[in-house]
Amino acid sequence: MATLTFEDDLITPGELEHLKESISTQDLPTAIKTIKEVLEKQDLVELNIGVTGESGSGKSTFVNAFRGLGDEDEGSSKTGPVETTMEPEVYPHPKYKTVKVWDLPGIGTPNFKADEYLKQVVFERYDFFIIIASDRFRECHIQLAKEIMRMGKRFYFVRSKIDSSIAAEKRKKSFDQKKTLDTIREDCENGLRKIGVEDPVVFLISGWELGKYDLNQLQERMERELPQHKRRVLMLALPNITLEINEKKKKVLQENIGRVALLSALVATVPIPGLSVAVDAALIAKELKRYYNAFGLDDPSLQKLCRTSGKTIKEVKSLMKSPFHQGISTSSILTLLGATALLISEDVVEMFVSFIPIIGSVVAGGMSYLTVSNMLKKALNDIADDSRNVLMASLETEV
Repeated sequence: MATLTFEDDLITPGELEHLKESISTQDLPTAIKTIKEVLEKQDLVELNIGVTGESGSGKSTFVNAFRGLGDEDEGSSKTGPVETTMEPEVYPHPKYKTVKVWDLPGIGTPNFKADEYLKQVVFERYDFFIIIASDRFRECHIQLAKEIMRMGKRFYFVRSKIDSSIAAEKRKKSFDQKKTLDTIREDCENGLRKIGVEDPVVFLISGWELGKYDLNQLQERMERELPQHKRRVLMLALPNITLEINEKKKKVLQENIGRVALLSALVATVPIPGLSVAVDAALIAKELKRYYNAFGLDDPSLQKLCRTSGKTIKEVKSLMKSPFHQGISTSSILTLLGATALLISEDVVEMFVSFIPIIGSVVAGGMSYLTVSNMLKKALNDIADDSRNVLMASLETEV
């Protein structure tokens, strides 16, 4: 028997093993049901983030920026120089409704008690806390951090309004941005040590320029410390404002390609013109729309980008080369599937089926699975590249 090769990433060894595991212990209908359930459960995973700090520290601006919104956008948290949040206020993500960012009441009042505060805001609701200070961290921040830690949850210290600090320092002839940031970070960390925190880590963030400074380090830390099933929804929900986030979104979305391809091939409804295979085009269309949403290339996101960058929709779309950037339809999906299928040889299909014969017994020789999976890989790569190009152009505009 010939050995299955993996030229051009047609199917990687890891994907093959995952596919075999998915269906080897079950009959096909049960396997399909299981995969459907996995995909559906992913969309139901909740992530609750509590954002707290003193009045005027930039809590509400952070809540908005984390969800990709400006302070005056529809659905944004109210901002102001005085405390505007008297009770925990929930702000669902505009695209991922199960991701909820909570603007919590301000801390730092004369009678502040961390344990009572956490009861008031329903402590157990949150997956982790962001503790924000716009200057030095004080005793109230430490009280809260210690109580959160005592109760077994994660928290992250964020020094906000870094853009204002940088603007003030720029007036000096000796200004050096890296030195300024290092000085601010060291000052915050030394202050935390003095009031009882052993190994403090402080993330420097600007709510107005969220993609700058320490956002990548903060998201990496959150991602590392979250349970696996919550990492995915965090990465998809983060605004696509750094190249690092862009790449991580791509990796997260790649994880489902095998599952979607299998379902599309086995729950087949629409034949590919000129080929004896069929696909569930609606399922593929849903996945492609998921890519555009996650990367911020859907029309509402692009319109918002144009408002902030000063570019026109025409200018932005001229940077996009994916075959689907003008719209996703059954005909465009089938056209690309047909082109993809022509690149898959019969020998590769036969070898693939020899590894997983149950697919070959139901699908036309495994061709549907290989065609859909490779089309989705190509589409995801193209859309991620489009997103990268749009992001780079927007960053150039900001500079």
